[in-house]
Amino acid sequence: MLCLDDRSFMKMALEEARKAAEADEVPVGAVLVAGETIVRGHNRMIMDHDPTAHAEIVVIREAARSIGNYRVLDSRMYVTIEPCIMCVGAIVQARIGHLVYGARDERYGAVESMIRGFELDVNHRPGFSTGVMAEEAASLMRAFFQAKRRGEVPKWS
Repeated sequence: MLCLDDRSFMKMALEEARKAAEADEVPVGAVLVAGETIVRGHNRMIMDHDPTAHAEIVVIREAARSIGNYRVLDSRMYVTIEPCIMCVGAIVQARIGHLVYGARDERYGAVESMIRGFELDVNHRPGFSTGVMAEEAASLMRAFFQAKRRGEVPKWS
């Protein structure tokens, strides 16, 4: 496994979130580290016409293809915002080893906020850490939705 530095990987996830915002997608980015494989992705629901194309699902799919196994064992996922219930389910099914996320999502978050998805009677319980670069992630989300309310497409240069 690579020498992990949570802030470095979260910075990558934030870069991905900015790419999502530039594409007028909700700015969520993710990075999945599985051994020497590093996969980066962001929300693509609008681009792909796919309601399941959340950043977490995008990187799980790519990592699974890359390693040739639907179980992405001994891996770490970095996400800018607390995953929703669909993504928590995918994290469990993919057997992600550890989740690191930035800001909580009080409305849809399914790790600690809305529900505690990893505490349900599931067959795999990944470890998780929160708050890594949380203010940067939350600020990006706030700026995106403020711009949307003004009828603007945010620019993140």
